[in-house]
Amino acid sequence: MARITWRGHSIQELLSILRLRWSYMKHCWHSLTFNAHMNSSYASDVCLTPIFWFVDNYTHCLGPFFVVGVAALTTSVVSIAYWIGLPFWWAKSQLMTYFLLVVGNWLLLNVVFHYIMAVITPAGHPPEGVSLVEAVSMCGKCIAPKPPRTHHCSICNRCVLKMDHHCPWLNNCVGYGNHRYFFLYMTYTTLGCLFLILFGLEIGHKYLWLEHGENWTEIEPLEGQPVKFNLSGHIIPVTHPHEYDEFMLPPAVHNLPTPIVDTDAASPGRRRALWFMAFTNVAVVLALGSLSIWHAKLITRGETSVEAHINEAERKRHLQQQRIYINPYNFGTKKNWKLFLGLVRGRSFWRTVLLPSWHKPEGTGLSFHTVNDAPFEDEWP
Repeated sequence: MARITWRGHSIQELLSILRLRWSYMKHCWHSLTFNAHMNSSYASDVCLTPIFWFVDNYTHCLGPFFVVGVAALTTSVVSIAYWIGLPFWWAKSQLMTYFLLVVGNWLLLNVVFHYIMAVITPAGHPPEGVSLVEAVSMCGKCIAPKPPRTHHCSICNRCVLKMDHHCPWLNNCVGYGNHRYFFLYMTYTTLGCLFLILFGLEIGHKYLWLEHGENWTEIEPLEGQPVKFNLSGHIIPVTHPHEYDEFMLPPAVHNLPTPIVDTDAASPGRRRALWFMAFTNVAVVLALGSLSIWHAKLITRGETSVEAHINEAERKRHLQQQRIYINPYNFGTKKNWKLFLGLVRGRSFWRTVLLPSWHKPEGTGLSFHTVNDAPFEDEWP
């Protein structure tokens, strides 16, 4: 029996040589990249370093374009709602139209107000050149004292009081000074898109489904001839128009009403605008709706996005030590929401939340009460 060889080596010997060379290359790679702190997290950070560099250096340049994009998108959605939705509901019910105008413009007022305020209101920064008695650590990048709940923003290149995150859609950091504006903007935008979806379903069904289905175009002409059935059930072709009637009566004449077709409503431009509205509103509800729910959970727990990761790591560390970690800024659901929305010092919910309000957050952002030193209920804050 013939033995297969290559350059005097058998198949088994070749496989053994390949395994040895692969093992040698792995050892070389590990020796060149050896690091006692190497793990999957560190490796992923190294791979993502170019992306982090691009975000840190160019996000502030793209921020103004994001702001203009939000303004243009909001304007286009509102314009289409007035162009198509207002005449539709006015013809359907004037009383309902008044109701929709009041609710819709109330939502629009809150969306515009809170977005503008979130963009122009600074998140808050520690004062420079002064001694901060509230400082709890030093920033390794600013080389300056850091008050509690303060974190460094690599995009703004400075520390931010009670930082949550940097939002490119605002071209601004979200923190102590504008967190409430940011959250209410997301909430009212989600409610506004749900409002347009709910009261636009009938419009979409009429213009995108019914009229689009009726305005079909015959591509090929129909071919064939009329037929009739005799008493035995056989099909007999009709060659004379009066063969439909055995008594040679003249054909019947029907005076049917001519349907009125709204050519403007059935125009391709209007249908494209409605499809644009549908995709935009659904996408915004999914994106901002989920983000609003996430931030609502954080507010309920009395923490920011940055603190959520820190607290999670602390909970795991304390759990390994068989201890329980307690967030020092979690005063309970009710009080957390009152502090976040500013429902203190006699402010009411309808005036502070349901209507635009310029009130600032309590305190200076340099120090915060904790569960260990919180004042009594009648002295709060």
